[in-house]
Amino acid sequence: MVRSLWSGATGMLAQQTAVDTISNNIANVNTTGYKTSQNEFKSLLYQELQTKTTTANAEPKPIDSQVGLGVRSSSITTIFRQGAFLESASDSSFAIDGKGFFAVKRSDGSTAYTRNGDFHWATTTTGLALTDSDGNAVLDSQGREIKLNGDYTTSRITLSQEGDLCYPDEKNNPRSMGIKIGAWQFNNPAGLEKLSDSLYLVSDASGEAMNEFTNNNLDKSRVVQGYLEGSNVQLADEMVNLIVAQRAYEANSRVITTTDTMMQQANQLKQ
Repeated sequence: MVRSLWSGATGMLAQQTAVDTISNNIANVNTTGYKTSQNEFKSLLYQELQTKTTTANAEPKPIDSQVGLGVRSSSITTIFRQGAFLESASDSSFAIDGKGFFAVKRSDGSTAYTRNGDFHWATTTTGLALTDSDGNAVLDSQGREIKLNGDYTTSRITLSQEGDLCYPDEKNNPRSMGIKIGAWQFNNPAGLEKLSDSLYLVSDASGEAMNEFTNNNLDKSRVVQGYLEGSNVQLADEMVNLIVAQRAYEANSRVITTTDTMMQQANQLKQ
């Protein structure tokens, strides 16, 4: 009978993790480039109560008797479904249409990847640099920081269909500046290590980053100027999942109270 106590407790813990995951999705429903997460469960060990044997008539029993010992959270998977494009008033806002990720260089020198294209032109001692909202430098298709030398009016910088940054010449015709915003893909994006600020790091599970500019076997992503990719969280689905997780939590708590009542009645048999 004690098995049911532990099974109910593991169920409550697993459903609490599910509620935590759902609440994080709902909290980031308006976060640019956020990707929804989904909790997955696995059953725990099984205890064998009776092995395969024969009946009283010597007929073989085809199955044995096993009872499970509860549940646990096995993983929290990120769903990299395309989010809706939201129009932005900023000329340095970019959205990726496809499987690609932007790359930024962090302050410690490491490279992180993101779907959040809310970038800004920062003034430096040598000119301008394209950065994210935290000041991390955005990388081009060659893996170099995007920097501009000289005097440029950032509002006149446009993006071509091929992803090249362009600036108008004397006749006001856009001319390529020789800089292409980089985009990278992964064999298993769900294996990326999550950081704050919608950033991801390469892991053994994700595989190495593949540069779309140098890898011809990849479906090229399209970078769109003047738009941002919104969160792919479906609020209606999350609210339904929250109700289901809450009911499952209540059911597991009822298992514990029922088992406690049964044990109490068993203790009272001798009275």
